[in-house]
Amino acid sequence: MSQPDLPSPRQTQSFLRTLFQEHGLHPKNKLGQNFLIDLNLLEFIVREGEVTKDDLCLEVGTGTGSLTAKLSDAAKAVVSVEIDHHFHEVNTRGLGRLPNITLIFGDVLKNKNLLNPTVTNQLRLTLEKVQPKNLKLVANLPYAVATPVISNFLMSEFAFERMVVTVQWEIAERLTAKPNTKEYSSLAVLVQSLADVEILRRLSPAVFWPKPKVDSAIVRIRPNAAKRAMVNEPLMFRVFLRDLYAHRRKNLRGAMLAAAGRDHEKAEIDQLIGELGMDGLGRAETLDIPQHLKLFEAFRKRGLLSADKRDDSADDDALPAV
Repeated sequence: MSQPDLPSPRQTQSFLRTLFQEHGLHPKNKLGQNFLIDLNLLEFIVREGEVTKDDLCLEVGTGTGSLTAKLSDAAKAVVSVEIDHHFHEVNTRGLGRLPNITLIFGDVLKNKNLLNPTVTNQLRLTLEKVQPKNLKLVANLPYAVATPVISNFLMSEFAFERMVVTVQWEIAERLTAKPNTKEYSSLAVLVQSLADVEILRRLSPAVFWPKPKVDSAIVRIRPNAAKRAMVNEPLMFRVFLRDLYAHRRKNLRGAMLAAAGRDHEKAEIDQLIGELGMDGLGRAETLDIPQHLKLFEAFRKRGLLSADKRDDSADDDALPAV
């Protein structure tokens, strides 16, 4: 019996239509399934990832496996996660025979704020087995999970050397936003507090099939150890940002009163904000990253943040939904 073919290196629209017809597959909009059909962009993603045989690459969204196969050629090992069982089955018959690829069927997330233990456990096992020099996230991220995937892996135990991912243009703008802009929010503050972020290329809908209704971007995120060392208790910091930006229409004093989690006198909040040299009548989105960290640390040390707040709620709205 002949072995199943590996994914085509030329993932064109006609190739995908034929593949889907042969296997009875259909792109699912709710899963953010939009497939890159530009070979040059697939190669660009791998190139910007600087993938070598020293690397273990994590991919979220195996899809039709074209990027997975390219990563397999370039990397020491690949762990790829796919939530759609139809695509997982197709890839198991093809990519599954390559010795350096581990395919995982399931959701990469347990909920918006927690990674799926099946994925994290497999990633630990593979890291222990192959002993790579670098761990990298390289993926055409499904739109539906791009934001929580980036933030949760940034805050995880895993020391990623870089992330090179495609996201909606709107998310790319939020990731790189500066103070005093409408895109600046808890997402920008959180990610930029932990990493250096750069937009590498803007993508039109025409390079995907099916075509999304919006532009996309390829983004490079490089975790920064020096930045992370400045963030005490990152999980609490994320909750702090959630609460701070849940009240965007409030001034800084009002937002901090709400974020404190229990009743406090306005005079107490005003005094602390004043000691920090900030304007309580201004808004949080006017603060730069160091000012956010300074404010968080001051409130944390004074016990103004609820000790019982946990960062494990599936309803956390700190991270903008796609």
